[in-house]
Amino acid sequence: MPAKQRAVVICPGRGTYNAQEWGYLTKNHGNKPDLLNRFDQYRRDQGQPSLTELDSETPFSMKTHTRGDHASSLIYGCSIGDFKDIDRDQYDIVAITGNSMGWYTSLAAAGALTDLDGLHLVNTMGRLMHENMIGGQLIYPWFDNDWHPQWDARQRYLDLAANFREQGLGETHLSIDLGGMLVFGADTQGLKNLTRELPQQDRFPMRLHNHAAFHTPLQQPVRAIAREPLSKAPFRAPNIPMIDGRGHIWTPWSTDPAALWDYTLGHQLTEAYDFTAAIKVAAREFAPDKLIILGPGTTLGGAVAQSLIVSNWLDMDSKRAFKERQDAQKLLCAMGNEEQRGDAVRPESEKVGD
Repeated sequence: MPAKQRAVVICPGRGTYNAQEWGYLTKNHGNKPDLLNRFDQYRRDQGQPSLTELDSETPFSMKTHTRGDHASSLIYGCSIGDFKDIDRDQYDIVAITGNSMGWYTSLAAAGALTDLDGLHLVNTMGRLMHENMIGGQLIYPWFDNDWHPQWDARQRYLDLAANFREQGLGETHLSIDLGGMLVFGADTQGLKNLTRELPQQDRFPMRLHNHAAFHTPLQQPVRAIAREPLSKAPFRAPNIPMIDGRGHIWTPWSTDPAALWDYTLGHQLTEAYDFTAAIKVAAREFAPDKLIILGPGTTLGGAVAQSLIVSNWLDMDSKRAFKERQDAQKLLCAMGNEEQRGDAVRPESEKVGD
């Protein structure tokens, strides 16, 4: 048997379940009735539509499917199902990370929470974010079209947000450092000022629909509310190392569950999430042969590739360099892409329902 490839698993965040992903859960994970039944029953017990209902019976609508109390749990269900399908005979999963909400999925995939406790965390946070919709997010590129980093431009955009904040022209903060993109979280005034002052580039600056100002101090009220119902969340040390939104590694042999709880329901909610740093640490510390991005969706692939370019990993410094590496090595595998999915999953005949 050939040696296993070293794989880092990456869990997607909000915004990855859209019209083209409708049906993803039941199509790819209908063979896991125990898992889906438990998830569906949990949602019904909360007085919410089940994931199966949202994914296969309720026609897709932006208003319904992208709201926090539905989108987060749908994405979580799809991602956990994908994680269970990874071929462990082919891949040794050496680390897990995620973008934004994907951190919660990482906790369950790595074994720091059970599947159902992970759903409870995701569902609770999604519901609280929806019920307390504070501010919003917009996204803006700082790479050029060939994916060359433009460091001076990046600093100008960050300074612009800082100046608005200092001048009392809106609460404008970096929310997510996302490869070649900056995601800003802001209040209504701040969003208007950023939209007006950032240079227009094609469709950017782009406002993200149904997104609050995640990972900014604006979420302090949500943090205070969330810590009470989740005070007894049964965190434990993970089975697989996890990389958080600071680039910090949580290992099976050194994790303090109380500290993990505090980060997840503290810093992770109110401070900027550095996805670029997480990917940099994943590449440099764990030297993966493959980076497997869980579904749904395929939009996170660009941010992963750009994060590798920022890190100058394997001498990649542009879109062309990344494409050459990808063509030769199949470095990235997005399970939301049907063509790439087959590189990660066990043969259909060997899958076991869960």
